Amino acid sequence: MSYDISLHDPITKEVIILDKKHQLRGGTYALDGTDEAWLNITYNYSNHFKQMFGEAGIRTIYGMTATESIPLIEEAIKKLGNDINSDYWKSTEGNAKFALSQLLALAYMAPNGIWDGD
Repeated sequence: MSYDISLHDPITKEVIILDKKHQLRGGTYALDGTDEAWLNITYNYSNHFKQMFGEAGIRTIYGMTATESIPLIEEAIKKLGNDINSDYWKSTEGNAKFALSQLLALAYMAPNGIWDGD
């Protein structure tokens, strides 16, 4: 199980297509990169997201603009530990933090986009 999180155009509601491909990687990813403002994140990190964002977890950012979400994501990144594990699926604070850092990068790529997912 995982979250498919993307930034959508506020008018068309379509996933935003970026000017350049990105290589952000989650549980699933486009081998050669993708120009979609999209990231897949394993549900294994949900306990860490709930600790950072409350009961809604990462879904807290759904409906927010990327710009609105930046302070929340940055604050969570500051609080999470650095215990990154080479096993992507392992639920460590460091792995959850890395996933959030990738969402943060997307937020900066498409600041006017609206988060949606699942």
